[in-house]
Amino acid sequence: MLAFRRTTRWRTRAASALAAGAAFFAPWAAAGADSVEAFLDRHWDHPLAPQGPPPATFSERAASFDPADCAACHPARHRQWRESRHAHAMGPGVLGQLRAMPPRRAESCLRCHAPLGEQRQSLARALGWPRADDAAPLPGYVPADLHARGLACPACHVREHTRYGPPAQNRLPSAQAPHDGFVAQPAYRDSRFCRSCHQFAPDGRRLNGKLLENTYEQWRQSRYADAGVSCQDCHMPGQSHRWPGIHEPDMVRRAVQSRLAQRRGADRWHVTGKITNAGAGHKLPTYLTAQLWAELVLLDGDDAVATLARQPIGWKADLSLRNEAFDTRLAPDGTVTLSAALDPARARDRRAALRLRVAPQEFYERFFAARLENGGLPVRARRDLARALDAAKSTRFTLTLKTVALGMADGRP
Repeated sequence: MLAFRRTTRWRTRAASALAAGAAFFAPWAAAGADSVEAFLDRHWDHPLAPQGPPPATFSERAASFDPADCAACHPARHRQWRESRHAHAMGPGVLGQLRAMPPRRAESCLRCHAPLGEQRQSLARALGWPRADDAAPLPGYVPADLHARGLACPACHVREHTRYGPPAQNRLPSAQAPHDGFVAQPAYRDSRFCRSCHQFAPDGRRLNGKLLENTYEQWRQSRYADAGVSCQDCHMPGQSHRWPGIHEPDMVRRAVQSRLAQRRGADRWHVTGKITNAGAGHKLPTYLTAQLWAELVLLDGDDAVATLARQPIGWKADLSLRNEAFDTRLAPDGTVTLSAALDPARARDRRAALRLRVAPQEFYERFFAARLENGGLPVRARRDLARALDAAKSTRFTLTLKTVALGMADGRP
C-alpha cells in the first residue's frame, strides 16, 4: 500500500558485507565466519539487481525463476506457498494502485511486493512504463508475469543464480542436485531475515510517533525473543511456506487465551470476559491493516439477541495515515476485559458468549472503497480495486471463544 512506503533501507553496512566468500558457491557450504547480519545486508541490498545470465551448465528448469519449475523438486513447499499471502503480495489491490501512480513512486512498493530486479522489468512492461519496451527482452529464465507472483521463490532464495536456504533436513547427493545444489545459511531460521519487510527503519513513516511497521521490534522486546522463539517457529513450523497470520481463524485462536465468568449480585447477573494475547510474539494485531473487536453477547439459543459490551482491539487511523483514532492493540501478554450487568429476568434461560470479530483487511476495505468512490482511476485500475475490495471484505470472520449458561458456575468452551 502506498502509505506503507519505506524511506530508508534496513542495513548495517557492515564492512564484512562487501566480501562474498568462495564457500557461498559450493553446494550446501556452511556459512563459516560470515555472520547472519552481513549475509542479510547483502541479501536484501535494495533495489535488488537483476541476476544476470545463469551458468551455462544449468538446464532450463534449473535456471528458471518460475515457481512452477521449483515445484518439480519441492512440490509440498510450492503448494504451501501458492496458498500463502506471500504468493499474492502483488494482488489486485497493489496492482490497481500501481496502475494509477508514476513509476518512481511505485518503486518503494516493489521492495516487498515484488522485490526482484526481474520483477521490476516484467512489471514495467506489463504496465507500459516509459522506456520499458526499449530495454533488453526478459531473459528466458524469467516468466513474463513474474511480477504477478509476488514474493516468489527466487525473491528469498536466489542471488546471482546461487540458491540459498536453511540447513537441509534431507540432503540429496551432490550428483543429483540441480542448480549446483544450494548454500546452507542459518539466516533463514533467524527472525532478522523477516525484518527487511516487517520492520521500518528508525526514520520510516510514523503515526503519532509510532513506526507504521514495527513487527520485528515488537518481537525483539518480547519474552519470545528472550526465549529464542523466532518468527519462523510460529509462522513457518516445520519449514512450512504458508506463513499463517491474522487472516487464519486457527492462528488467531491459538494466539489468544480467554476466560468468561459470572456471578450473582444483589439484583444483577454480572458477566466478565477476558481476552489475553498469550501466543503472539508481537502486538495483536501488529499494525493497522487489521481490526478486531472483543464482544460480550447475550444468546437465546444460538442467536445473539444483544451485544452487552464491545471493545476494539487494533490501531485505527484515517486514510491519510496522519490522524490516529485509537491504539488498543494488545502487546504480548496484554489483556482486554469486558463486563456487563443484566437484570435476572433478562438473563433467565439464556447464555452469554465471549466473541472475537476479526477484519484482517479493515484498513484496505476503507481505502479501496474511498479510491473507487473518488473516481478518476484508469479503467483497469478501477477493475483491480473493485476486485480487491470484494476480496478484503471476504476475509472477515468471527470466533466464539467461550460461552456460559447464565446461572451456572463458570464459562466453558
